[in-house]
Amino acid sequence: MLRKQFGFFTRLLDAVPASQRYALALEQIRAAETYGFKSAWVAQHHFHGDEGGLPSPFPFLSYVAANTSRIRLGTGVVTLVMEDPVRVAEDAIVTDILSQGRLEVGFGSGGTPASYLAFGKRFEDRHATFNRHLETVKSAWKGAELAGGNHLWPQGTGLEKRSWQATFSAFGGKKAGEDSDGLLLSRTQPRSAARPDASLSDLQLPIVEAYLEALPSGQAPRILASRSVFVADDREEARQLAGKGLLRQVKKFRAAGHTIDDTNIDTLIRTFDVHLGTPADVLDSLSKDRTLDHATEIAIQVHSVDPEHRFILRSLELFATQVAPQL
Repeated sequence: MLRKQFGFFTRLLDAVPASQRYALALEQIRAAETYGFKSAWVAQHHFHGDEGGLPSPFPFLSYVAANTSRIRLGTGVVTLVMEDPVRVAEDAIVTDILSQGRLEVGFGSGGTPASYLAFGKRFEDRHATFNRHLETVKSAWKGAELAGGNHLWPQGTGLEKRSWQATFSAFGGKKAGEDSDGLLLSRTQPRSAARPDASLSDLQLPIVEAYLEALPSGQAPRILASRSVFVADDREEARQLAGKGLLRQVKKFRAAGHTIDDTNIDTLIRTFDVHLGTPADVLDSLSKDRTLDHATEIAIQVHSVDPEHRFILRSLELFATQVAPQL
């Protein structure tokens, strides 16, 4: 693999009340900054605290910005279908100003189907709505006139050049490339019944290829691959923690269309696409991931292992000091 940048990703899933989740996430991001990670990414989830603990990423990232100085701050992702695109454009600009230009904005159309109803949206319309909303956000950032002759104030700060799109499909990869956006790749993807043993690279390399082919000539690719990574001092301790965390996710992932083999801990680790163990174990595992050959940045997250806070901090330290230098 070429020399990579590394990021930290969190869904804010610590098993504590919301106020403590936010405090712990800040501590984890500050640790990532100390260890030299380039970026920190947060996910947005509405209503379901066991899927993600953050419905409003921009206020949280503004809070993080006030408590950090260098690390870039990203949304991975804003579920744009359920948002007012003009407000997203405005909130992003304010957060970018407060962070002194450190914001990266990732967008996606996914989410729990029932959540759309609370926002007056239909899950079936998500792709068309996403495309329409994304066009509004990016054109507003560029200074285009909005309805009623309005323009954004404060004005855009070049955020259209720091826009990203998340996708599970080659079609989505093509669109991200055509739009000159960055490409966000998930830590895992559903396997079809016809291809239950497909590797994550089997599923994601066609997305990468479609993205690269669609990029305008001369446009530098931006590909961030999120990966489930849990580094520990002891391999067996890591496996025990993973067994607990991954088993909690089986029912939910199956309901979302994933084919999950829960025969034992090894099959769980494989089907959830988790890289875990000692630094040497994780280095060996990541080095076999062919998608990462094309990634310009790798964002590590502990989900769906979801260990306690102290283990997350240690994982960040071990990755930064013993794994990242070898990658």
